[in-house]
Amino acid sequence: MKNHKRTTIYDIAKKLNLNASSVSRALNNDSNISEVTKKLILDTARELNYKQNSLASNLRRGHNRTIGVIVPHINQNFFANVIAGIEEVTYKKGYSLIICQSNESYEREVDCVNTLINQHVNCIVISVSADFKEDTHLKSIVEHGIKLIQFDRVADNLDTYKVVNNNEQASMEAVSHMIKEGYKRIALLEGPQNLNIFRQRKSGYLAALKKHGIAVIPELIIENAWTKELGAAATRKLLSLTQPPDAIFASTSDFSALGVLEIATKMNIPVPETLGICGYSNEAFTEITSPAITTIDQHSITMGQTIANLYFDEAGSGTESLGNKVINIQPELIIRKSTSKCNV
Repeated sequence: MKNHKRTTIYDIAKKLNLNASSVSRALNNDSNISEVTKKLILDTARELNYKQNSLASNLRRGHNRTIGVIVPHINQNFFANVIAGIEEVTYKKGYSLIICQSNESYEREVDCVNTLINQHVNCIVISVSADFKEDTHLKSIVEHGIKLIQFDRVADNLDTYKVVNNNEQASMEAVSHMIKEGYKRIALLEGPQNLNIFRQRKSGYLAALKKHGIAVIPELIIENAWTKELGAAATRKLLSLTQPPDAIFASTSDFSALGVLEIATKMNIPVPETLGICGYSNEAFTEITSPAITTIDQHSITMGQTIANLYFDEAGSGTESLGNKVINIQPELIIRKSTSKCNV
C-alpha cells in the first residue's frame, strides 16, 4: 500500500520557492502578507491537500478550542447523555471534545487528567471514579490555569463549579412512594460512601423512613451493591433473611436494580406484589424489562447542556461568578409497574 505523506507548510514553501514562515503567516491570515501572496499560498495548499494542525495553530494564538471530559463509563446511558448534552452546545460554539474514561480507577483518572493538561484544553469536565482517593490531580488542573467543572460525583471540599442532582430529595421521594404503595420493609442497596452521591441517596432513604415513622433495620442496608452482579448477590442475601424485605431501593444504579429483578424472577417472587423494585438513573432498558422498573431520571442531557453553558457564560468569560458555583438539576421519579403494588 502506498504511504501518503501528510503535506506540511514546508512542502508548500518548497513548491512556491518561499520560506516556511511566510507560508505559516499567510495560512493564519497575517495582515503583513499581501492578498496576492495569500491567495497563491491558499490555492497551493488546497492543491496539495494541506490540513492545518489546529492544535498547534491554537497554541500559537494562545488558545485551544477544546474541552476535555472525564467520565467513569462512556457506555452508561447517564454519562453518554451528559456528553451528548455538552457536545450539543460546544459544537455550535466551534469547540471540540476530548472524551476520556476512568473505568472507575483512580489511577486511570489521574492519567486522564494529566493527558488533558498536556493537550492544553480550555476546560476539564469530570465526574470522579468510584475509586476516588484525594483531589491533588484536580487541584493541578486549576494550578495550570485550566477551568474545572465537576458534575454528578464531585470532590465536595474543592471550590470549583459543580453541576449536580438533588440526590437526597429524589431518594426521599422514591422511598416515600414505596411506603405509600404499602411496602413496609424497604431494603437499601448503597454505593461506595466515599462518593457524595451515594451518601446523599442514603440520607434520602433514611429521611423517608423517619418521616413515615419506620424504624431503620441495619440488616436491610447492603454496602457497595452498585453493579448488576453485586445487586444480584445482595438480593440473594436479603431474601434469605428470616424476615426478608418486601421492597428494594437500588440507589446505586438501574444495573443494580436489574440484578434484583433477575434474582426475583429466578426465585419466582412476584414483582411488584411480593417485592417492589426501584432503581436510579433511568437507563433505557428499564422501560422494557418485565415488569418495567421504577427509577429516577437525572435529566442527564440537560445536565450536559448546563455544564457547557456554564463554561461559556461564566467560566469561559475569564471572570469568576459572584453567584453560587453549585447548580442543582432536579431529578424526576419515574413510577412504573415494579413498585405499583396498589394498582396490581
